Amino acid sequence: MHAAIIAEDFAGMRSQGRGLAERAGFSWAFHPVVINKEKLVSRLPVRFWPHALGLFAPFNLAPSTRLIISVGGKGAVAGAALGKHYGLPVVQIQHPRAKLSPFALVVASQHDRLVGPNVLSVRTAMHDATPARLDQAVGQWQECIRAGAQQVLGVLIGGSNGRYRLEEAEAVALSDELAAFMRLTNARCVLTPSRRTSRRALAVFQERLAPLGAVVMEGDGGENPYMGVLACSDVLAVTQDSVSMMSEAVATEKPVCILPLKGRSSRIERFVTILEKAGRVQSSLRNISFMPCERLDDTTLAADEIHHRIQFSQEG
Repeated sequence: MHAAIIAEDFAGMRSQGRGLAERAGFSWAFHPVVINKEKLVSRLPVRFWPHALGLFAPFNLAPSTRLIISVGGKGAVAGAALGKHYGLPVVQIQHPRAKLSPFALVVASQHDRLVGPNVLSVRTAMHDATPARLDQAVGQWQECIRAGAQQVLGVLIGGSNGRYRLEEAEAVALSDELAAFMRLTNARCVLTPSRRTSRRALAVFQERLAPLGAVVMEGDGGENPYMGVLACSDVLAVTQDSVSMMSEAVATEKPVCILPLKGRSSRIERFVTILEKAGRVQSSLRNISFMPCERLDDTTLAADEIHHRIQFSQEG
């Protein structure tokens, strides 16, 4: 069976839709929600969307499509309209910031506190960091990331957003914490940035940590090392700005430290508290051990719920 993923073209939204579709046993195609330069698609009447979308891609769904998976606020608006147009069930990932009735299922984070008969509350974001994909990444990245080291600290670096700040001053503070851990444990440190990581902050990490043997891996001109860092490290440290990165980190068996940033988000703070209560994250590298942990991953739970709630035709 085939699913159409409807979302803005961001890596995090792609991975959430792809992860849920694959875990539920669907092939998939991604259809980006394109925003008109003058008007947001979500503010236009549905009959005007084909012209506003520009690329028309969301309206050319494969005949084998049996499910629409929408992600985020704008994806929710487009997904709901397309579900009605094609007569297909729609599964929404994240709080839709709209009526819940158009969706067969809404997969919402517990920290969003969303309640409804078609709502499934999950602890972690949807993702595609499955054990099989992590095992595959070990074969591909083990030699490069570990480089013969007995212990490896993998660091997933985000960046400034509307809630948190990660610039030069914050990079200095984080570098000091990472350096202290490296000196204490003699661990090799491998850092991988996101698209939001500022070049100035990255330069600080490079300047302060490279002399201690740390390596910054960006996947320049090649494959993204992100999954390799998840798979091949012994301990993971993740900046606080990204629910997706934290969810992917706790889906491994690696101990996870959340690196605090300047700023505040009550939603993300509630999310971190959920992970702390589950015993999956620590707030300081000083408290981290190298002992494996139990995976925390609610993507399979959401995939099972799709089949529990929706009866799919096998035709086409």
